[in-house]
Amino acid sequence: MLLGLHVKNLALIEKAEVEFAGGLNILTGETGAGKSIIIGSIGLALGGKASKDMIRRGEESAYVELVFSVEDEKKKQALKSLDIVLDEENTLIVSRKITQARSVNRINDETVTASRLRAVTGLLLDIHGQHEHQSLLHRQKHLEILDEYSRSETENLKKQTADGYRRYLELKEKLAGFSLDEEGRKREADFLRFEIEEIEQAGIRPGEEEELSARYRKFSHGQKIIQCMQEAYEAVDGESIGRAVRNVESVVAYDENLREILEGLSDAESILSDLNRSISDYMNEMEFNEEEFKETEERLDFVRGLMAKYGKTEEAVLLKLEEKKKRLSELEHYDELAAEAKLAFERQEAFMEELCEKLSKKRKKAAKVLEERITAELLDLNFLHVDFKIELRRLGHFSAQGFDEAEFLISTNPGSIPPRPLFEVASGGELSRIMLAIKTVLADTDDIPTLIFDEIDTGISGRTAQKVSERLSYIAKRHQVLCITHLPQIAAMADTHFEIKKDVEDGKTITRICRLKEEEEIEELSRILSGAEVTDKVKESAREMKRLANEWKETAKK
Repeated sequence: MLLGLHVKNLALIEKAEVEFAGGLNILTGETGAGKSIIIGSIGLALGGKASKDMIRRGEESAYVELVFSVEDEKKKQALKSLDIVLDEENTLIVSRKITQARSVNRINDETVTASRLRAVTGLLLDIHGQHEHQSLLHRQKHLEILDEYSRSETENLKKQTADGYRRYLELKEKLAGFSLDEEGRKREADFLRFEIEEIEQAGIRPGEEEELSARYRKFSHGQKIIQCMQEAYEAVDGESIGRAVRNVESVVAYDENLREILEGLSDAESILSDLNRSISDYMNEMEFNEEEFKETEERLDFVRGLMAKYGKTEEAVLLKLEEKKKRLSELEHYDELAAEAKLAFERQEAFMEELCEKLSKKRKKAAKVLEERITAELLDLNFLHVDFKIELRRLGHFSAQGFDEAEFLISTNPGSIPPRPLFEVASGGELSRIMLAIKTVLADTDDIPTLIFDEIDTGISGRTAQKVSERLSYIAKRHQVLCITHLPQIAAMADTHFEIKKDVEDGKTITRICRLKEEEEIEELSRILSGAEVTDKVKESAREMKRLANEWKETAKK
């Protein structure tokens, strides 16, 4: 779960430290206090879009840090597969620093890309905001939800379908390659024979270009080589060192300390003598052959021409030769291979039909159950009359997800108006409740430990708000939940309550977040209830609301 949040110099927040708890964490505060900044900062740490405008005025950078605790063994293995190693206490730290020029993402002090950051944090935390409620208006989201619900039944079959679809596309592309007429095949085959003959007759071999280049350089600079070697020969002719050896030999009998110097001079004379012979032998063998130079130059140009035409290296040219031979063989057996490709494609097409049909049957079975469960949740969320349907339609083609298209239909006036697509009938508040109903149903199968709900109370109040609070509390039994709310019914259900405040200090606006104690919770609930003056009656109502919420949670535990 999410243990803590640290924010520094982000928008109105100078510095904020929050330690979250398990269960339902509620965040409340006056309008404009910065509640959205708190959720926004978490979104930034998860890899959301960053801008230098987010940096607090007068500061050079902003910083966000999330600390997670990971106890679930499946999560540990999933993180390990992404090369993420937890410390001894099973904690994982995600941070993001935003500067005027760029932003830097880190996981446990290792700099990572935004895509890798999202892959890792996507296993640990999910944010559900108004944008996701709106995503319910898109049909592709509906199939995703259905498959999430039926994951235990369809996961393996979906993988087989995705693998089968990749093979299906490969065979389809291969079959499409057999579209040449006889004249086109003849032209291509003739050209391939010409290219094959050109490469084979060239007799090119690996490393040849490098050898020819070295020989060409030697020929091209032959005169300079001879001149420099002659000067080197004269410099090490050994006459001076020989004279030195003889001089020391003549006096070594008078002082044994000269023996070491004599030995060194003798060694030097021997080395120089060997070098002198080597230089002499090199110069004697060094000949400039005009004909050989021309042959080397022509061969080098030819080999480089082949490499420019067929590949950057000799190995690439020879590989291209094999490819051309294979293609020529295909053209020479074109009709036979085309028939084989057609048969393989038709078999894969039939296999895909079988897989997709099995997957569709499982989805239809799951859709019936999901319809009933979501309908029950919607009724409990104060949809007085509702008819919720999941319609599965067959697409005109295969895809990696099968051949199904799902769409959620709803009618809030069953009997008079048939179920219609969500985008035609659902308001913002209804979308929020539908999404909450879906999340409640998926709570048993969703393995993401921390869920954040932002703007879940859009367009609702009264009895509906109470039902929403109960659903959030239900989800919080299996997940850590963070929820920003404006409604007292939801705030009263908090297991842990945080207040977000905005103050002015030294002419600067500062946002703070603090965990409320029991009596402070009543004060905050009273503020939300009254909207103006907090009277004793309002406080009494707040206490009663909190008492009833606690009683409901105790009853729900049973």
